[in-house]
Amino acid sequence: MNVSQKNGNPVAESTNGSPGPTALEKRYASFQDKLNPSRRKLLRLILENPEDTYFLSSREMATRYQVDAATIVRTIQVLGYKKFAEFVSDLRSHFVARITPYTVLKAASREKKTVSDRIRHGLEIDMRNLQVLQTTIDTERIQALSKIVKVSQRILVIGIDLAAALSWYLSYGLMSLGFAAESPVGSTGNVQRRVRTLTRKDLVIAISFGQCLRDTVEAAHRAKKQGTPTFGITDSESTPIARVCDQSFIVPVASSSFVGSYVAVTALIEAILVACAQTQTARSLQLLRRSEEEDRADHRWFDALLDEKELRGLE
Repeated sequence: MNVSQKNGNPVAESTNGSPGPTALEKRYASFQDKLNPSRRKLLRLILENPEDTYFLSSREMATRYQVDAATIVRTIQVLGYKKFAEFVSDLRSHFVARITPYTVLKAASREKKTVSDRIRHGLEIDMRNLQVLQTTIDTERIQALSKIVKVSQRILVIGIDLAAALSWYLSYGLMSLGFAAESPVGSTGNVQRRVRTLTRKDLVIAISFGQCLRDTVEAAHRAKKQGTPTFGITDSESTPIARVCDQSFIVPVASSSFVGSYVAVTALIEAILVACAQTQTARSLQLLRRSEEEDRADHRWFDALLDEKELRGLE
């Protein structure tokens, strides 16, 4: 096992880069001898399908597995949990640590649903993610980030693969407000070399979820070692990004698809941009007014009178 440090405490990671046993798996291994066969089977089903159960209440979970709610409560008590909420918290961390595009699609394919049913189910999960964000959002922390953005000389927003769209969206919004923000793309070397140029007066915002991408984690780790403030956007307090960054925003990305749902993440980014704009309203209005005037002068937007004539000329 490799051991990394977080606030002086060791954090175990497997040598092949995959996560070690989750807290829930460790409890199950320790207490399974105290479980009767039916409860052992119940827990195995829950562990094997966390993407379908971590958001359920004890009553809903009981209905899913055709047992009574008291059975659910007594079963988790054998594992040492005093409250159902504690069990669900560990179940969510277990889900985040184990989720991959393959496991999500495999789980979804086992359910007997039509394509239309799957589409509606996906939208239901999107809405649930938004509801979780709405009830857990920390507006004070968002305002604190906006103040750091305001005084930062450079802002590096790091997101790779699918998260690249999120990093570009956030950096573009910050640039529109007059901040020196960028979202580097390309090779590992391109990202890491840009991080090396940062100082304590700059800022890194790292975006990654689940097991997290190595390049994003290493970039955030390097920036922190250099003394650059780091903020993470991730989906669990136990992810590598959450452990590495100074502070993190936790936002759900649960999805029935083989890709994560970024609906709630996009809403969080919009909230960050709102806070950044409102902390210096006069400056933001001045910059946006100038951009609007330049856009008109450059004919950036489609003109129904002029551009349609040009289009007809191309026919």
